[in-house]
Amino acid sequence: MQIAVIGRGDCSGEEYMVAETVGQLIAGNRAVVCCGGLGGVMEAACRGAKEAGGTTVGILPDTGDGNPYLDVVIRTGMGHARNVILINSADAVIAVGGGHGTLSEIAVALKTGKPVFGLSTWKIEGVEAPATPEEAVSRAVRAGRLSRPYRSPRDPGEPL
Repeated sequence: MQIAVIGRGDCSGEEYMVAETVGQLIAGNRAVVCCGGLGGVMEAACRGAKEAGGTTVGILPDTGDGNPYLDVVIRTGMGHARNVILINSADAVIAVGGGHGTLSEIAVALKTGKPVFGLSTWKIEGVEAPATPEEAVSRAVRAGRLSRPYRSPRDPGEPL
């Protein structure tokens, strides 16, 4: 399962800590953190996931290297259009804070029927507002599992 973590590249210290916790919790649920691959919320979520032994994927807007916590780097050269790729790659979305780029990602997610969970983000119909990072990840994992159209008999993260 892949969960997108979205938010500002220039986030506050509090948003960074929340995103790092979200990344740790996603990894603890054997899910992959997907993000835009840059700094701020994206870096924090990847850092948290790596600290918890998880896997991270960055879908970059350009041809750069992204943040140092990425396992898989996808260089799109597409600018903000890469937001569509990011959201379509995820089973669920968690927004931490966010600016207009985050707003566009939320819009794509809602338009395509992806579950969106927001922590101190845009107040929009369709975006659920869990109270804590733990609740956000728990609900995202549950929703992501329910939304997957096909699951192999054994997901890669599950024991044999």
